[in-house]
Amino acid sequence: MVRRRPPTVNGGGFVVTDQNQRAVFSVDGCGILGASGQLIVRDGDGNAILFIHKKEGVVQALSVNNRWRGYLMDYGEPSKLVFSLQDPKPVLCMKGDVQVTVEPKGRNRHWDYEVTGSFVQRSCAIKNRAGHVAAQIGVKGMTAGRDFYQVVVQPGYDQAFLIGVIAILDNIHGESTRC
Repeated sequence: MVRRRPPTVNGGGFVVTDQNQRAVFSVDGCGILGASGQLIVRDGDGNAILFIHKKEGVVQALSVNNRWRGYLMDYGEPSKLVFSLQDPKPVLCMKGDVQVTVEPKGRNRHWDYEVTGSFVQRSCAIKNRAGHVAAQIGVKGMTAGRDFYQVVVQPGYDQAFLIGVIAILDNIHGESTRC
């Protein structure tokens, strides 16, 4: 279950709990970090495990895609690039799926995962290249809605990585991690 934190409480972001209501991940965004386009994924103990940032600059401004990069945290500092995410900019009404590449890139590989469906409506999936669902985002029960939604991660997939992708989707759509 994902629960959004209001910006006035702990600076926004969201908390991910397991079926026993224990926090397993939390995501801090602009309200805590003070910088737009930066996110930190923390484990259940509050240790930073992923640093994510949106690429900026002139070349990025001219691109048709926004680029995000996720790094493992080592001793409180970003250390190793583990994934990149491409988000199509809404240019000339172009429609495209969000695509994720696991680093380092293999030969002739353009993407490893893509997001299909609507994150805003809480009805989407993160699928691998073979089309297998790694994570499903949806609503269930009476607590469902904008502030609460469900994420089901299939066995064998890295949960922190998938929560990182969800954190970027949250930011892209102007939700709890964005300034």
